[in-house]
Amino acid sequence: MGPHPAVAAIRLAVRRVLHDVITEHATTEAEHTPLVLVACSGGADSMALASALAFEARKLPVRAGGITVDHGLQDGSDLRAVEVAGRMTALGLTPAEAVAVTVGHESTAAAHGASYAGGGRRVGPEAAARDARYAALDAAAERHGAAAVLLGHTRDDQAETVLLGLARGSGIRSLSGMAAVSGAARRYRRPFLQLDRQTVRKACIAQELAVWDDPHNSDPAYTRSRLRHEGLPALEKALGKGVVEALARTAQLSRDDADALDTWAADAETAVRDAAGALECAKLFGLPPAVRRRVLRRAVIAEGAPAGSLFARHIEEVDRLITGWRGQGAINLPGRVEARRQGGRLVIRQG
Repeated sequence: MGPHPAVAAIRLAVRRVLHDVITEHATTEAEHTPLVLVACSGGADSMALASALAFEARKLPVRAGGITVDHGLQDGSDLRAVEVAGRMTALGLTPAEAVAVTVGHESTAAAHGASYAGGGRRVGPEAAARDARYAALDAAAERHGAAAVLLGHTRDDQAETVLLGLARGSGIRSLSGMAAVSGAARRYRRPFLQLDRQTVRKACIAQELAVWDDPHNSDPAYTRSRLRHEGLPALEKALGKGVVEALARTAQLSRDDADALDTWAADAETAVRDAAGALECAKLFGLPPAVRRRVLRRAVIAEGAPAGSLFARHIEEVDRLITGWRGQGAINLPGRVEARRQGGRLVIRQG
């Protein structure tokens, strides 16, 4: 008799990702067996992921370990982190570490794999905890030489991310949600993006895995918690079942479109520069708006503006130097970058 269908589903999802990691690793460091870490909070999603990684790694040329991050935001979190590390060890994961971090009240860093606001923008305690967590995971991956870090985000998490982007009035990149692969050197992998939260939780029950339900996940003080327990259920009540699946599908379609537009903009940027490399306003004007704004964003970032601090309103102001030219002055941008129109050229430089 085979495993429970939910268990089979999570194992298959992880197996596919491990095969990708092994294949990619073989082209660069064939003499070493790659190490794959799982980021595990002790919740149902990450415990299911840890169990699937441990099971699949035994059959493949890959080493498996785990990291749990203690954010220090709740009483007893240090003891719980040690307990989670113990559970990972019991699953056969080595190394299995608990890492403590200090979380500030506000975030100023860019996110990994999703179009969250970052850089110089202050975005609250949820993002601050996320930034501290990713910094710890990056450090752990570097310390152990890990080829990849697995994250337990599910299709439900993806739907929530799309709605959050929609509520901010962000562009198509924000609506694309979380990427299945993200981070420097394709470090972060999300095997469960095509699986719903219920399937993952069933897998934990079937395997009798002890899980911890973070009270922050049901605390209405947090935006994502309100969306999860109030917003999405209200949408499903009004629109019927299938909202989560539709939002996740929207994320993938949006990501495909955003990737295509980014490629178009990269190609167009060369065509709109003169022999000296300056941006020609007349040629920029002839581009479709979505492509032109991407060209402008790329150019501003290239001159030193922090990507996470550069928002749509900044690019819109620069765009008006092309489409609404009335002799206006220079535009001040993050990172002490300045954009001005001069002699039919768009001049962008850091002051």
